[in-house]
Amino acid sequence: MSKLPLNLGNLTAVLGTQWGDEGKGKLIDILSENYDMVVRAAGGANAGHTIYLKDEENPNKPKKFVFHLVPSGMLHKACTCLIGNGVVLHLPTLFEEIELLEKNNIKTAGRILIADRTHLLFDYHKEIDAVQEEKKGDKKVGTTKRGIGPCYMDKTSRMGIRVHELLDFEKFEAKYRQNLATLKDLYGEFTYDVEKELSQLRALAEKVKPMLVDGAHYLHEAYKAGRKILVEGANGSMLDVDHGTYPYVTSSSPTIGGISTGTGLPGRAFTSLVGIMKAYVTRVGSGPFPTELKDALGEEIRQKGGEFGATTGRPRRCGWYDSVIGKYAVLLNGLTDINLTKLDVLTGLPTLKIATTYKYKGETLASVPADLDIMENMEIEYLEMPGWTEDIGNIRAFEDLPANAKAYVLKIEELIGCKISSIGIGLERDAMIFR
Repeated sequence: MSKLPLNLGNLTAVLGTQWGDEGKGKLIDILSENYDMVVRAAGGANAGHTIYLKDEENPNKPKKFVFHLVPSGMLHKACTCLIGNGVVLHLPTLFEEIELLEKNNIKTAGRILIADRTHLLFDYHKEIDAVQEEKKGDKKVGTTKRGIGPCYMDKTSRMGIRVHELLDFEKFEAKYRQNLATLKDLYGEFTYDVEKELSQLRALAEKVKPMLVDGAHYLHEAYKAGRKILVEGANGSMLDVDHGTYPYVTSSSPTIGGISTGTGLPGRAFTSLVGIMKAYVTRVGSGPFPTELKDALGEEIRQKGGEFGATTGRPRRCGWYDSVIGKYAVLLNGLTDINLTKLDVLTGLPTLKIATTYKYKGETLASVPADLDIMENMEIEYLEMPGWTEDIGNIRAFEDLPANAKAYVLKIEELIGCKISSIGIGLERDAMIFR
């Protein structure tokens, strides 16, 4: 392992602080070199964590890896990756990712583990997701239609099926068919090849068996043995089912609570909690977005930042940095550090804006409101700051940034009340400034 410029301790979590897509994969990949294990805590294949590596054969075009279920530490051969019990797991997608890794000469045998309490996501969940979204009409949430919500619904209604149940396939199949019949009573008939999925799962059951561990026990034993553990969050704080812009949220808890319940690691054990936030804000799907830029500038940021969903390819909505939600995320998660990403995307903009205050009917709001009608109609107060024109992509020391870029970073740090200890200034692994 090389020495990391940050002292984060033996148990660290990395969480999204906006509406997801903040760049968690890149930081996880960088930090993984200094950790023994990377653990995914929540979400499913709706999350896409993108990592770019230098390609020796084509140095001008970095090699791109997109992980939906495999934890982002897989590119470091000494790192073990565990899919935690808070994840909803679509097994065929997992094995497609494993196959892709193997084709790129990345060995996975013995390095990918699955907590045995992890709930399985099936193709019928995807069908139900589409049916639910269609029935919402103009109130669509804008889901990825990957079946995440319906799978978590089964979990909380106590009819979910967990991965350990595959080991007795006869019992598993009976429960699967019973669940499907119940769901068809609720949602009506939908086009779906039951036998094909069961055949696929029967074949995968043997492959899964050696990957299963008692997740919480395994992690606690590893922690007691002094192994360094990095927990990878999915989505972002504003998509949290309790604390986000409900109902335009995901179906799990991307905040610190989901990190603990999704792994079995208690909150008091964590030595560092790192929040990822972009130097601007993006959102995919429907729902309120106070600082959204619906003009040519928003499109310019989208194109410069490559703001298209890693999972669906959908264009992301773009807007100015919002310190109100930044401060809210720090408060919710008890963050110790911030990784500010994509600062380079703002290069060349003459003026930058930071949302500092929400107001409604003349009153200043203390934080992010629960009422979406208020959120859609409130006034936003902005602080304007001068931009910079210098290329910052090759800078590796904070002191070497242009004065206006440094001032922008320090102002965000001041407004949210949390140290920005690392700054992303490009796609590749080494395009990071540590403070």
